[in-house]
Amino acid sequence: MFNNNKILVVIPAREDSLIIPRKNIRLLDNRPLISYPIGVAKSSQYVDDVVVTTDNSDIALVAEKFGASVVRHSKDLSGNQFPMEAIIYNAMIQKEKLAFDEYDIVIKIEPSAPLLKINTLNRAIEKFEDFSIDSVVSVREDKHLSWGYDASNQRYYPLYSQRDDKNNMPRLFKETDAILATRRSFVLEDSCLGENVDVVELSREESTEIVDKDDWLIAENYLQKKRIAIIVNANDEIGTGHIYRCLSIASKLLFNDVLFFIDESQQLGIDILNSYNYSYEIYSNEDDLLSKLKMFGPQIVINDINDTTSEYILKLKQQGYFVVNFEDLGVGTEFADVVFDSLYEHDLSESNIFAGSKYFILKDEFYFQPRKIITNEVKNVLIAFEGSDPNNLTEKVLNAILSTNYEGRINIILGLGYPDKEGFISKIESNSSIQVYSNVSHISEFMFKADIIFTSAGKYMYEICSLGVPTICLCQNERELTHVFCSNTNGFINMGLGDALDKKDIITQFIDFVNNYDQRIEMNEKMLSIDLKNGFENMWNVINTEYRSFKLQR
Repeated sequence: MFNNNKILVVIPAREDSLIIPRKNIRLLDNRPLISYPIGVAKSSQYVDDVVVTTDNSDIALVAEKFGASVVRHSKDLSGNQFPMEAIIYNAMIQKEKLAFDEYDIVIKIEPSAPLLKINTLNRAIEKFEDFSIDSVVSVREDKHLSWGYDASNQRYYPLYSQRDDKNNMPRLFKETDAILATRRSFVLEDSCLGENVDVVELSREESTEIVDKDDWLIAENYLQKKRIAIIVNANDEIGTGHIYRCLSIASKLLFNDVLFFIDESQQLGIDILNSYNYSYEIYSNEDDLLSKLKMFGPQIVINDINDTTSEYILKLKQQGYFVVNFEDLGVGTEFADVVFDSLYEHDLSESNIFAGSKYFILKDEFYFQPRKIITNEVKNVLIAFEGSDPNNLTEKVLNAILSTNYEGRINIILGLGYPDKEGFISKIESNSSIQVYSNVSHISEFMFKADIIFTSAGKYMYEICSLGVPTICLCQNERELTHVFCSNTNGFINMGLGDALDKKDIITQFIDFVNNYDQRIEMNEKMLSIDLKNGFENMWNVINTEYRSFKLQR
């Protein structure tokens, strides 16, 4: 059908806009607003000509730069008091005079609808395959309980007979300014709508219309939206730190399309994703992952899977993805675009490495906890070692504390991979002052209520630091010894490798710390002087900066 029909797209662009001055040529995400409808119309395989009709020379110049022809309408047709139909009719007549031919379908697209997609425009045009259709308008579903106003009686009244859930209401549609397509015979100076009208539905995103500055911000957010793939692991051995960091990231990427990818062997991670209602894809091997990534088509791929290989990262780069890694000590870091490392020390001469506590991303629950107030008396001790605690530092510390005169409460959080939870609990179940927990959902509550915490030099230390709770660290392995954040400078007592410590060393340190109120105050102040609540912003600023450079180089 369309091979035998000439289609004209008219984009009306008036000069006047009191709310957003020079709106039509103002830069929206680094492009003039008028360029968006021009680009959509010129990309449609059905459209023959694209014309911008305007009363402004600056708009005309920009429109021509982006490939549209321009017709000037007189000042007589400017201003909101003149109907849009007259402007469209005038543009059509001028174009037909130049072409010595008539169009079959005329389509108006407003510059104020910059998020219109090519496929949507094509769907609207394809509706004219039905010869009974005279016009097609764009609409958005808009079911809601409406009210009217009676000016004479000065009262509001419902436009419905009974209150009902939106899902049970009849479908209602709101017309948008994005598309008005009409057969040539119905394009008149006072009307552009035929008798038999069909509609093309727009998504909430596409139906965004820029009327005021708030609309402008919404549109800009949509245009900057990215597809982000997050590849993450979580199991009993490595714990849940990786996946909770990624969940914190995802919660702050509301205006982006985020999809998790997780190995089928990571059942713990799958269960957590299910509990948070995030969309995810399960993959069986690396080839399956790469295939599913290709179907999703992300701009950014985030790896939070510990160390990576160069072969894996290069495969991602070959697909054109911008690659971000977290806490990666593998050789894949050489080829990743950005590597964030709040725990381990890298060679910071590498320009793609961003290390330090400023990039630690707190779990959401730590943002609304108050700061710890230190009291003279220690009534609550928390023992929380991450992961599987292979050297059983939990029991070692507990036995040391029980060897002192401490009579307060002891809370113990066992890592998900702790090997003999039942055996451990059976040893202490007769002591009512000791409570054992596993897989807690709000660990910040336990940390905040503690007066002293024993932990390892892992992710917990940053979370504890954000609260300001005096802490004694026992490193679980040689790798944790490299976590330089766990130091007196930042408010921690680091006793070194826990497996090498004698019981009496822990007893002495614990007693000294309990009895030294001034030292605990000092440690609290050091911790709270460190800003750990801007980790996401710091990380995302780096990604945006590096991603812009990445796009320019392609």
